[in-house]
Amino acid sequence: MTMQLSLNWLDALSVPSQPAQPSPSSLASVAQAGGAAHLLQLPPAVEAAVWRATELGQAATSVVGSGWEALDAELPGGGWPLRSVTEVLATQPSVLEWRLLSPALRSVVAGGGQVVVVGPGRNPHLPGLRHEGLDERQLVWIRAEAPSERMWVTEQLIRSNSAGAIVAWLPQARQEQLRRLQVAALACEGLVFLCRPTAARHEASASPLRVHASVGLDWELKVNVFKRRGPVHEDELLLPSVPGGLSSVLTPRLRKPSRLVSRGVTADVVGSPSSFATSRRHATVQ
Repeated sequence: MTMQLSLNWLDALSVPSQPAQPSPSSLASVAQAGGAAHLLQLPPAVEAAVWRATELGQAATSVVGSGWEALDAELPGGGWPLRSVTEVLATQPSVLEWRLLSPALRSVVAGGGQVVVVGPGRNPHLPGLRHEGLDERQLVWIRAEAPSERMWVTEQLIRSNSAGAIVAWLPQARQEQLRRLQVAALACEGLVFLCRPTAARHEASASPLRVHASVGLDWELKVNVFKRRGPVHEDELLLPSVPGGLSSVLTPRLRKPSRLVSRGVTADVVGSPSSFATSRRHATVQ
């Protein structure tokens, strides 16, 4: 009798009890509850940085308006982001960038900030910048010819966090260099624009925001936001952008040069080839 009790006691210790298996519905409810609780515990900064692929994300930091309502509507947060790098690709370097960025730079200068320009492909045209509202006394132009010099100067400016806006031309920047600048820009409270050629559009980049600017009809800028926190922007924005100093000179007809071309007015201005050939043939016969 004693032996039988001992064996039963040992069996009870060695054989684990089998818990009841939960049903699939209970597992699903627990997973959903746990997932919801986990999402509720996300820090506010992390939760704000998460967005759906079909929705336009919100900027994690403050932004500066671009000066165009149509463009702000396509930019996360409604403007150019601070504490981040923005790439501006253009078909005409050192020309279209000024027309696209001048409204935002004007607001920086109006607030007492300085605009630092690094290695532009062409010398800044001060009279034109004045017409855009950019005071040359708030403009710092740094000459840097070699790609390594441009990259070094740009990184030091970002880390110093002393400029209201930085506009640097980096046509030969590599992917790892752009990532380094993006990490440094997280602590920069000013705007950081990296100007690059159109060919860089197909290169990988760590920049959260990338736009492309080209020339449109009737003094317009064609802008495409081809990388952003949100859905793909496939269409092109047409932004009215008359160069500074011309808005008070252009007549209503010259504000729409495409209409002049469609009506053949330019042929009468520069001389019609057909009329020139006809007059020359008559002169030869005589």
